[in-house]
Amino acid sequence: MKKILNPYTKVEGHNCFGCSPNNDQGLKMKFFEDGEYIISDWKPSGFLQGFHNILHGGIQATLMDEIGSWFVQVKMKTAGVTSSMNVRYLKPVSAVNGNIKLFASLIQKRRNLVDVYVELFDGDEKLCAHGELTYFTYSKEVAQQKLHYPDYDEFFHK
Repeated sequence: MKKILNPYTKVEGHNCFGCSPNNDQGLKMKFFEDGEYIISDWKPSGFLQGFHNILHGGIQATLMDEIGSWFVQVKMKTAGVTSSMNVRYLKPVSAVNGNIKLFASLIQKRRNLVDVYVELFDGDEKLCAHGELTYFTYSKEVAQQKLHYPDYDEFFHK
């Protein structure tokens, strides 16, 4: 398993709610590459709950969208934007019982559309939600010009 670096921290004004380590109100997600998967191991904060001690469903969707986007960046070697998202919530996720793990993998690539499958597990390693997300991807050149997509090597230690 390889740790993925966040090269966007070098971009002035980077304050992504999902992945910026400098956003005090953000999720500060970190990512790893493991074979065909992008993985995140994330510690929830109590202020992100909906019902008592239950992680808000919108935050769950955000976690899934963020890891899906990082899948596109690392595995497809470009950037894009979310086109659609279909999430199935299976059971409540504790906001106070350990880390949440997310796994993202490729469903299919169709021209400039990438379909990603994401699973979300609670602190007891039980599957609590899964989703299919579609991203509209750009050519590498457009991704670099408009979305600050870095050289691929910047995602990893040399």
